[in-house]
Amino acid sequence: MEPTQELIDTIYIEKVRRARKIPMGLRATMGIQMFEELAEFTKSMIRHQNPSAEEAEVEQIFRARLKKLKAIREHGLYVRADSASD
Repeated sequence: MEPTQELIDTIYIEKVRRARKIPMGLRATMGIQMFEELAEFTKSMIRHQNPSAEEAEVEQIFRARLKKLKAIREHGLYVRADSASD
């Protein structure tokens, strides 16, 4: 059985309400922690894909990927799937 749109909306609204209750400083800290964790995960995947790469090369590949993502976002080349129909 598929969840109804009403249920999906209710769950989303509740998540937003809970998020808004989190103090701004804590939200910023959580964002930084998430970035650091995802950065380390991405670097581990780069190491897996390039087993002979030195740490400097891993960092260089990581920074190139960040630069590419930033360019994609700034130029509007990426559209979130849930907003594509807007």
